[in-house]
Amino acid sequence: MIAGVCAGLAQRWGMKAGTVRLLFLLSCLLPGPQFVVYIVLWVIMPDRGY
Repeated sequence: MIAGVCAGLAQRWGMKAGTVRLLFLLSCLLPGPQFVVYIVLWVIMPDRGY
């Protein structure tokens, strides 16, 4: 909802945005660079005005 990254990924994969957001939030419980990946995707994904 902040940058549209999850919504863009959901559209690309044919899923609902809420599902991708939930999966992202659940992945944040695991160790790893999830926030770094989110920021990188925010920068490199084109803005489609959703």
